[in-house]
Amino acid sequence: MSIPLWKTRPGAPYPARFGTQPIDDFIHLSEGLSNSFLVTTPEGSIVVNTGMFFEAPYHKKNYEKIDPRPPRYIVLTQGHVDHVGGVDHLRGPGTQVVAQAGNAEHQAYDRRLATFRAARSAFAFKKDNARAVKQALADHGTLPAQAIPTPDITFDGRFSILLGGLRVELIGVKGAETNDSLVMWLPEQRICFPGNLFSCLFGHFPNLVTVRGDRYRDALTCAAAFELVRELRPKRLLVGHHQPIEGEALIQSEIERIRDATLWVHDETVKGMNAGKTLHALLAEIRLPPQLEVGEGYGMVRWSVQAIWEHYAGWFHHESTTELYAVPRRAIHGDLVELAGGAPALVERARSKLEAGRHEEAIHLLDVVLTETSPPPAAFEVAIAIHRALAKQSVNFWLSAWLNEQIERLEARAREA
Repeated sequence: MSIPLWKTRPGAPYPARFGTQPIDDFIHLSEGLSNSFLVTTPEGSIVVNTGMFFEAPYHKKNYEKIDPRPPRYIVLTQGHVDHVGGVDHLRGPGTQVVAQAGNAEHQAYDRRLATFRAARSAFAFKKDNARAVKQALADHGTLPAQAIPTPDITFDGRFSILLGGLRVELIGVKGAETNDSLVMWLPEQRICFPGNLFSCLFGHFPNLVTVRGDRYRDALTCAAAFELVRELRPKRLLVGHHQPIEGEALIQSEIERIRDATLWVHDETVKGMNAGKTLHALLAEIRLPPQLEVGEGYGMVRWSVQAIWEHYAGWFHHESTTELYAVPRRAIHGDLVELAGGAPALVERARSKLEAGRHEEAIHLLDVVLTETSPPPAAFEVAIAIHRALAKQSVNFWLSAWLNEQIERLEARAREA
């Protein structure tokens, strides 16, 4: 069995550099926190994705050294902010922006929840983005606003471009990453630009649910999109983050592994639901078999089990009447503390759970204590130790970011106590 590709590639969106590199004689990668590409022809160029607002000046400077003319087209593989933010800065006279027809709906959805989602994703991105903005200001003086672009051309299904003898096919894959996802395909060169179709990290389990807060992605829709790309038989994948994937055989085997892993988790979840198993039982049971091993650096199997369950069944798990009412569990935390004889007893039980390696049970106990007005210092000590232990075990970008953020918050609360 071949070594899965994810083991040899970065396991997080970062690190990235603000630089450019030739992929071949007509494609250049301008790397940032997400990738942007310049495809050149004698009659003009095509930019694929534009990064965030603070990355756009780097991309433009890089591209103008290669082709000083405004791009003829800007292709957006998806509507996420890290792909569209630089559109206005890179757009010039005669530039046409092309997106899949779901773009307007996705942009409206993003704007509707912009405040909510910015707050929810801050734990993962705020420090890196702040550093990047500071560096960009030092390098460029002023920065453009984050674009909310309106495409000039939208399409359902497929759209073709012929520019300077280069044939370009755009293929809609609605719902696989966003409702306006597309892949860009160069049929004669057999080069595919999938954007983040395979999630942020190629070779890892797809992100069927985002910890930052987003709509569920349907596992079957994602698997069908993976198969669509596999059937193109690309020789090169120019992905949304990190370096290209080279070689038809490698690309075929990796896409098959990702597709089959996604379908396996879907089918096992559905089988368990029909067998009457609880969600938490399935979260504990479902693990990928060795032949379907993929990374879990961005999406995770257990998170996806819950996403599949709730995509089909919704939020009511049929476990407690309280699910159907407005009073949260924390409303009776004070009662539990009183019945336990005080917070110290719960903290000591949590400490014993920590020592036994039962970290999640320990957090449940500490959640009861930490919602009190004045938790004892020992509660913070044990909670920090648990989060550090979990962070040491984590290989997932989102989980690690969350755990490290919680450690900082707990340490701050402990200092204030």
